[in-house]
Amino acid sequence: MQERKDLSDRQINRDLLWPVLSTPLWFWLAVLVLGGILSAGAGAAAWWMNRGPGVAGLNRPIMWGFLIVNFVFWVGISHAGVMLSAILRLTQAEWRRPMVRAAEVLTVFSLATAALFPLLHSGRPWRTLYWVFPYDFARGIWPNVRSALVWDPSAIFTYLTGSTLFVLVTLLPDLAALRDRTTGIPHRIYSILALGWRGNPRQWKLQTLAGILLSALILPVFVSVHSIVSWDFGMAVSVEAWHTTVFAPYFVIGAVHSGVSAVVTLMALMRWLFRWEDYIRNEHFDAIGRLLIVVATAWFFFFALEFIFGLYLREPQEVALRQTQVFQWPYNMLFILFILTAYFIPVPLWLFRKVRRNVAMMFWTSILVNIGMWLERFLIIVPGLARKQPFTFEWSAYRPGPVEIIMVTASFALVALGLLLFGKIFPLVPVNEAKEGQVLKAEIQVGKRKVPAIVREH
Repeated sequence: MQERKDLSDRQINRDLLWPVLSTPLWFWLAVLVLGGILSAGAGAAAWWMNRGPGVAGLNRPIMWGFLIVNFVFWVGISHAGVMLSAILRLTQAEWRRPMVRAAEVLTVFSLATAALFPLLHSGRPWRTLYWVFPYDFARGIWPNVRSALVWDPSAIFTYLTGSTLFVLVTLLPDLAALRDRTTGIPHRIYSILALGWRGNPRQWKLQTLAGILLSALILPVFVSVHSIVSWDFGMAVSVEAWHTTVFAPYFVIGAVHSGVSAVVTLMALMRWLFRWEDYIRNEHFDAIGRLLIVVATAWFFFFALEFIFGLYLREPQEVALRQTQVFQWPYNMLFILFILTAYFIPVPLWLFRKVRRNVAMMFWTSILVNIGMWLERFLIIVPGLARKQPFTFEWSAYRPGPVEIIMVTASFALVALGLLLFGKIFPLVPVNEAKEGQVLKAEIQVGKRKVPAIVREH
């Protein structure tokens, strides 16, 4: 078992702030590689907009493909921030401390990336923006409030605003610490961003209160965002398997499953890259692994409901679609891969304590989960659209083109690059949370409360 060390405030400051105050060689190499992938994605997006969506593998009746699959996937990843930061902050879960900021920042970059894909998918983003927001009153042009083009931006930008405020409020003490340890232009920038933070009792009280209020206010948005994404499908009642009533909770719990797994991946990378073994410990992986067992099982329950609902009414179209997903090539292989990677490989492994405390095992199982959850979105979107037309001679297969594959790959590079640059400018583990956890370690352990020695003696 990993022993928990006694860490002084000076050592905590040095360990958690060194990625900001110094630049290792691997940082520039990672920026170069990710920047190259992102540049290729930008070139593919420019080609897409210049030539139109015809360069993709989209075809009648499959008008949604990789880009919309990626949109739903990144909106799901964004739920990690609220789950691990807001909910665990309100419940005062001790093991949240080293991972809350990484989860919040992952939320911000995932949402920003997700918002790009509906615009890119249209092929003419400047025209799409024209119809989203009701600003052209003089010409009598009003958006259709029943359209997903209005629902999605409203939900996503509300969620993005709340998540950004969450990051900024909790970042203030660390900005002040960086202000006091830098000189020149960085000192001036951190001084402006710190908003005059001096760490007096009144400021700490207001900061704590703001964190609690934002946690409570953002929870309804957390539920509504992926519910609205599910209604994008539910309103298209002519598409098989898209009008089941369980879609909203099914999408929400699936988002939590993929988002929390993404945080596990990020935690492992932070521990390896920044040598934070004293802050991101095995017991934290153990605690989040137990949470993932519950979340994954709840998701599998809703997945089973959604699948069974399609068979229960014995509608020929629904039954035929399920047969397509399970038995028809290539969807059958994707279905097997999806169900194994999303549930039947990682969850049985997480039942073992040794696996949950093994950082490498948690890293790879969390990667498997998000491979499976990306395939889940694909299997929801594409097979149903393939059978949308009433005449079988109009059915077609979807084969993604190189442009789509490059753009999807670039989205992962964009999120990774955003997290990397954020970690270079701001600490990814809250310094004040680490210090508070160090003070309280005599009374509180991760996952359970410890009785102080002075109480035991009496």
